[in-house]
Amino acid sequence: MTAARPNILFIMTDQQRFDCVGANGNDVIRTPNLDRLAAGSANFSSCFVQAPVCTPSRQTFFTGRYPHSHRNRVNYTPMDPSEILMQSYLQDAGYATGVIGKLHYWPPTRDFALSTGFDCGLIHDAGPVNEYSDYVTWLEERSSFTADNFRDCAPPAAGRNPFTSRIPDELHETTWCGEQSRAMLREMAAGDPPFFLFSSYWKPHAPFEVPEPWASMYDDVVFDLPTTRSRDHIESLPLPVQRLALRSDPPDHRVDDETLMWRYRSYYAAVSHLDREVGLTLDLLEELDVAHNTIVIFCSDHGDQLLEHGIHGKNAFYEGSIHVPMMIRQPSVISPGTYPDLMETTDLLPTLFDLADVPIPVKAQGRSVAGLITPRDQPYEPRQHVFCENIIPEVITNRTFDMDYVPGRGVGGIRHPDAKMVRTDRWKYSYYVGHADELYDIIDDPGETRNLAADPGHQPVVRQLRDALLDWLITADETDQIAPRWCV
Repeated sequence: MTAARPNILFIMTDQQRFDCVGANGNDVIRTPNLDRLAAGSANFSSCFVQAPVCTPSRQTFFTGRYPHSHRNRVNYTPMDPSEILMQSYLQDAGYATGVIGKLHYWPPTRDFALSTGFDCGLIHDAGPVNEYSDYVTWLEERSSFTADNFRDCAPPAAGRNPFTSRIPDELHETTWCGEQSRAMLREMAAGDPPFFLFSSYWKPHAPFEVPEPWASMYDDVVFDLPTTRSRDHIESLPLPVQRLALRSDPPDHRVDDETLMWRYRSYYAAVSHLDREVGLTLDLLEELDVAHNTIVIFCSDHGDQLLEHGIHGKNAFYEGSIHVPMMIRQPSVISPGTYPDLMETTDLLPTLFDLADVPIPVKAQGRSVAGLITPRDQPYEPRQHVFCENIIPEVITNRTFDMDYVPGRGVGGIRHPDAKMVRTDRWKYSYYVGHADELYDIIDDPGETRNLAADPGHQPVVRQLRDALLDWLITADETDQIAPRWCV
């Protein structure tokens, strides 16, 4: 173990869009602490997830591998036991490892979480039912709230945000995650080994209940609501995306403007709330005199459509779902600035290990960007493409644990269409098995409203991007890693 090996603080939010950080060009949202972090970081303006849904995306972050390789492609499915995760590699390298908050591993229990390479932790996870949560246990010991009502909103009142939480700020899950992260940070910083702390917030994931004073922070803001939630627009989309937009009862695109306006205000409020907690944690690094030797990562597992294209939540290949914030800070090592280079979340693990002088696993499929963001004399190969994949859900599950999952199929044997996407700095091409595809010019049409896939003049672009998808799938295929004896 190298004496100068840095500590690592990995902060993740859930379902936060790239454009919901002030430093990323949003002059409405109030994120002074994330803006401060961005100013001292390599701030990637073109980072994209490899799955637009929680569990597969998080598995990609922690393995550096694509969903079709780590074989976790939908939520609420167990991970392949042969996969080794980031924290386990770091543990083997001599790091003390800890976790606070949401992992979204399956099963969602603390015992299982710790078995994946964490020395200690408090878990606030969830699935179809609230199987286990250290936060809920903590909350029940201090209040009358339980697992059944801790996300309830206050009774409606004229002029008040209908998503105002019944729980006060000091008992809210966002505050709990920040306070527990700082308590663990103090303990780990007092020890001898370098530490790896994963601090993972539930918000701004729905439901959008937010405590005061955050709930009223954006009361006076009038947001430009998406026009792409019209029925005519939804019916122009490929059938799997239409079904995604229409799967709720009633469909989310029917929500009235006033309710949607409050959703936007509450989503922004949730981001501002967690921004405070991030700021307090950054301050503690300075107070403990470890900021100078600590790598800080801030990112999100995917974004939120916020009813763009009629979709509530994620699960799509549109920018709202797949484009996420990504900041990496290491004082005196990383050159701060905005980096427009294409980045995948597969790239985080090899980059982090490069910075920490930990061997990069042979199975990692991402590429390190350390040569780009540091003055080191090491090769850096810019990406020409980023990829994403999904199994798009068409039905609402029964929301219980008795799910019969078969790879490549949905829940209960119901077929869900496979989908793949490739994006360059200009073009985005989405392929849906058995259905119409999509092609968007992201520069000329950032709202992704004009599908050019069937346009005769754009067929050369379609063919080029299909070839890129095929090359990726062949290159990332692992069936040749175990050869029969007669091939040796």
